[in-house]
This record gives sequence, C-alpha cells and structure tokens, in this order.
Amino acid sequence: MTPIAKAGSISAAEKSPLALFGGSKAIATDEGDTFTWPIVTKEDEAAVLDVLRRGAMSGSDVTRQFEKEFAAWQGAAFALAHSTGTAAIEAAMFGCKVGMGDEIICPSVTYWAACLQVYSLRGTVVFADVDPDTLCIDPKDIEHRITPRTKAIMVVHYLGHPADMDAIMAIARRRGVKVIEDVSHAQGGLYKGRKVGSIGDVSGISLMSAKSLVAGEAGMLTTNDREIYERACGWGHYERFLMPQDLETPYLKEKTGLPLGGHKYRMHQMSAAVGRVQLKHYDARCEEIRKAMNYFWDLLEGVPGLRAHRPPADSNSNMGGWYAAHGHYRPEELGGLSVTRFTQAVTAEGFRSRPGVNMPLHLHPLFNSIDVYEEGKPTRIAHSDRDLRQPRGSLPVTEGIAARTLSVPWFKQYRPEIIEEYALAFRKAAASYRELLKEDPGNPETLGGWHFFAHR
Repeated sequence: MTPIAKAGSISAAEKSPLALFGGSKAIATDEGDTFTWPIVTKEDEAAVLDVLRRGAMSGSDVTRQFEKEFAAWQGAAFALAHSTGTAAIEAAMFGCKVGMGDEIICPSVTYWAACLQVYSLRGTVVFADVDPDTLCIDPKDIEHRITPRTKAIMVVHYLGHPADMDAIMAIARRRGVKVIEDVSHAQGGLYKGRKVGSIGDVSGISLMSAKSLVAGEAGMLTTNDREIYERACGWGHYERFLMPQDLETPYLKEKTGLPLGGHKYRMHQMSAAVGRVQLKHYDARCEEIRKAMNYFWDLLEGVPGLRAHRPPADSNSNMGGWYAAHGHYRPEELGGLSVTRFTQAVTAEGFRSRPGVNMPLHLHPLFNSIDVYEEGKPTRIAHSDRDLRQPRGSLPVTEGIAARTLSVPWFKQYRPEIIEEYALAFRKAAASYRELLKEDPGNPETLGGWHFFAHR
C-alpha cells in the first residue's frame, strides 16, 4: 500500500524525486478493471441478441418499456427515448416553444450540444457566466440577461456537479421562463435530495457510451408536462401519435402523422435493450464510483493547490456518476505554478492529467461570425433585433476557469491501493512545486478543448 500522509503533512513518498526529474513513478500497480467502462455483461449481450434475432431493430416495444422504467427511476410522468442526447435537448427546446428569434440562456463552459440546436429552431443563445465552485451556470448572472424573447434557461449539471436549482427555479418562475436541465453529465445525481433532471420543466440526457449511464448512442427526454411531452413527440416521433384521439394537446390534434420538424429521432432498439440492463444496475455501480472518487479526494484533502469539485458532504447532494472527473486548481497556493506545468508532473507520474475544461463557447466563430444558413449575417444574430454577441472579457469567470481546473482519474471501481497511488501522483507534484517553478513555461493562450475529454 502506498504511504499517504495525513492532511497537512508530507510523507516520505511525496518527498521522493518527481518522475519528471528521473524519480520513480507514483503509479506502478496494474490498474486492472479500475477504469473499465461501460460494464458489459452477458445480460447486456442477451438483450441485444433478442432484438436482433426478432428483427425488431426498428420497432418500439423494447424502447417503450425502457421509457417506462426510466420515467419511474427519474421520478417523471413522461420519458421519451431519442437517438442521441443532442436530439433530446433539441426536442426539449421545441417542447418549450423555442422558435424564430427566441433566446435561451446557457453557460458558456459546456459541450456544444447543450445549446447549438437552437439554431435549427431559428432561435439563438445568450451565454451566462459560471459559478467558480460548481462550474455550473451562476444564478447571479442569469436574471439581467432575461428579455421578452427569453424562452428558457438551459441548466447544465456540469461534470456531474448539480447546479443551484433553488435559485435558478426562483428566477425562472418569477420571470415566466422555462428551465431545461441538461443531465448528460449527472445521471442519477442528487440536488438536496432530489434527482437532477426532475426539478426543471424538462430534461435532456445523453446516454452515449462514454457517459456514466450508458445505452450506446442514445438520449432521453423526461418531463411532467404533458404539452412539452406531446410537442417533443410531434417534433421527431411522428409514429407515436397517428390518431388525433391519442392527443391531449390542442396544438397537435391536426398535425399528427408526419414529423413536425422533419426529424426521425427514435432510439434504436438495441440501444434501448442495453439501456434497460444498464439502468437496472446503475445505482449500485454509481455508488461504487462515488465511493472511489470520494476516497481519492479525501486523500487530497488539505493538499495546497487542489480542491475537490463536489458538493459539501452535508448538502444531501452528490455527483451522480461523476462523469469526466475534474478538480479545482489554485496556483496562488503553489507560488503561481501554472496548471500546465503541474499536469506535466502528474502525467510523468503515470496519469495523463490535462489542464482546463470545455473552451468557452461564446468565443468560438460559430457564435460570432459564421453564417450557417447563408442568410447574410451571422446565425447568432440572424433573427435578433440586437447584437447579442459576447466578446472576450464579457464572461470573466468562464474565460479564466481553464487555468484553475484539471482532469483527475475517473475511477469506476473502489480499489484503495490503486487509488492511493493516483492520489500520490498529485501529492508529489504539489509537494515539489518549487522545483517545478524553475522551468515553468506558463499556460498557453488556450486551454481545454471544444469536444470530449479523456475519460480515465
């Protein structure tokens, strides 16, 4: 077992030379199945083979059963399966009546699929800053961005951390706008004892194979609002309601039979089959992930320069499946050592840590200069009565957060001896920060990326 010092002290192992400078690596044990994900068993295989052998790939019987089970698990009246989480979020926007010239408010630090679909609805996005601790949308930066054109607030429970839903819901109800929860990073997570995705008006959830809850390449929409559900059905699930008597929403009664958006967004039944099996085991597997991740961060408690990205222990909130685990980095506690140099040292110890998170969307050309539909002006403002583009400097926390975050191991199994070695890698780097400062190149102009993280 790797010797780990108590908080505030430094062990002999931490004082040993960094691997970056020729010392032994902190991580030496074979990781085994510590990072294996998703967990696929014969039960998953049998479920998929059943769909294949029945020739039911394009059917809906398995998918409808998955929806029923997912809705019950989520605590929602309705669940609607989609081909991707991206499609589910687009349907959620349509369900909330986002259309020509309308605006949604979304954090700029997130994956593009939390907001970019609004272009397809001829709407646009206004970006808000993030809270420096949760890395989720900052409620204090929302209300002044609401205009008569605002239809919805897009809440992303980023990297598994629940957003401040009480404050967000209070703003939304006071101003009469909808709340869409993007739960793609936080399936099964809790906010003050309530499941994320069950608090807003509607949720969109990715279930693709890198997420903590997996159904292959798939997504799910959940809501308690019958009208939102039926509008989402009409948008991309035309086969669900072919007869007017099946509908309760007046808007749809004369529009059945063809997809309103021209989309076919149903989930493939092999994905639904996998999803049913994965959901059955998810809570237990999620608990294992939380146990491992909390142990890792407990080992780093009190280490200068590092802070856990997780809710307070007494908040009755948690990190769901802890998707794409990251931590906070505090350079001021390490003599100003750049996160770039710190992660170089950790990487040399045996774990490829990367600085930063998703790059700020508001600075990408797609939200500033690109005319997607060749309408004569950038799509971001093509149907707006004002220029709502947000230049560099407009979201200060968002633009500085990459230098204060770094990736950490995403453990899937509780293997204490292995977790301790990974924690030692970070502790060694922090203990040797003075040596690292001597050849610190500083941070490059940009950190993070537009797309996926490395999930290990």
